[in-house]
Amino acid sequence: MSARADFIAKFGGVFEHSPFIAERAYDAGLILVPLTAKGIHDAFVSIFRKASHEERLGVLRAHPDLAGKLAIAGDLTEDSRQEQAGAGLDRLTAAEHARFTELNNAYTEKFGFPFIIAVKGLDRQDILAAFEKRIHNSAEEEFATATAQVERIALLRLQSMFPEK
Repeated sequence: MSARADFIAKFGGVFEHSPFIAERAYDAGLILVPLTAKGIHDAFVSIFRKASHEERLGVLRAHPDLAGKLAIAGDLTEDSRQEQAGAGLDRLTAAEHARFTELNNAYTEKFGFPFIIAVKGLDRQDILAAFEKRIHNSAEEEFATATAQVERIALLRLQSMFPEK
């Protein structure tokens, strides 16, 4: 494999199911050696923010519902599975699961993409509280919030790949 292919294989999933971010960053010469979480994140965020509204919306839509159908079926990406499990979303009570399902459906219907939050360091009560608050945002506010959360998730994923001191 080429250096580009190796890079895409390793980092193409940092932005959920959106390898075009890694491809464009690499092709634009934004990836600097030595590779660091911050350096890659800066390059990826630059590309993400320059992407069209439709492309950014596609990145948002690539994220799974929290505690949703993909989680139940075991079809999450490994990163998403670990992130959701770390927040306890794989251990919801029936009532909590019903509330997440209700909120997921209402949120997606209102905004056209799933609720996205960087769950690291949060528990299910924190996530539900954020869900309950953010569902009342305007479409513009929530698009901005969700894209910021996607960038945070990417940083956390990169930091786990590069345990920098």
